[in-house]
Amino acid sequence: MKITEYQQRSQRLIQQLLEVWETAVRATHLFLSDAEIQTIKSYVPQALSEIPHLIVLENEQARPIAFMGIAGKKIEMLFVSNAERGKGFGKKLVQYGIEVFGINELAVNEQNPLARAFYEHLGFSVCQRAELDEQGNPYPILYMRLDR
Repeated sequence: MKITEYQQRSQRLIQQLLEVWETAVRATHLFLSDAEIQTIKSYVPQALSEIPHLIVLENEQARPIAFMGIAGKKIEMLFVSNAERGKGFGKKLVQYGIEVFGINELAVNEQNPLARAFYEHLGFSVCQRAELDEQGNPYPILYMRLDR
């Protein structure tokens, strides 16, 4: 496994990460309809292109299996391919983000209790709640901070 920060983001990389994103979202964001996933998916390439720090975990075949986007000291996105979930790759990325970028905050969908539990296990705790997500949709967001 190899962790790489990508400054240059090719169309091929964006497409590979979009595939990781979709498998992860379909497995973990069960509160979203297929139409909502397709709508959000249309914004993901731009988000991947614009995030200040794009950290990718690749397998032995140099295929992305997980990625994290960081802005400032905040995790803006963290997705692990559904086929690779539960193997410690998300934890590896978060620990890398803490060590290299000093990340100490993130936001997670309240309706994704596995993600909340994952972050709590890594030392984050809820410090704020919003009724609506960043796009104004009725999906409550939990804002979490690292307890260190």
